[in-house]
Amino acid sequence: MTTLQILIIAIAGVILPVLIVWLVMRAKQNEIIKKAEIIHKAIEAGIPVDVDKFIAPKKKPDTQSKLSVKKDLLGKLSGAGIFFFMGLAFLILYLVDQFGPGIPNGLWFMDGLAMAGGVMMAIGISLFITYFAGKKLLAKEMEEKKDK
Repeated sequence: MTTLQILIIAIAGVILPVLIVWLVMRAKQNEIIKKAEIIHKAIEAGIPVDVDKFIAPKKKPDTQSKLSVKKDLLGKLSGAGIFFFMGLAFLILYLVDQFGPGIPNGLWFMDGLAMAGGVMMAIGISLFITYFAGKKLLAKEMEEKKDK
């Protein structure tokens, strides 16, 4: 392995996930500190505060119920197409590098590109399967919404 490869692995595999976790935890901690400051100021001002209601985590809106069945299925279909064709493109790049007039020694990341392409195609195929199965199972519900 070259020094560049080791550096890329260290950045992508170790430093980046640690940085992401640190940023998320820092944002949560800042949110808690701001809430505590607001409660403290309200208590100092003599305003009655329901602390349990204020500190309770916010409920995220249920986006699944807001989406229609058809939009959900179309989202799966578009995701399936994106994953499948990106995986296919990665595999084609790998095959061109291996068997075509490519670089004599090949590029060091081409084997990983082939594996990523295979995984992406598998995800795309599974999303296609869930789209067609969902379309078949929810056809009656989609017809009822269409009639309304």
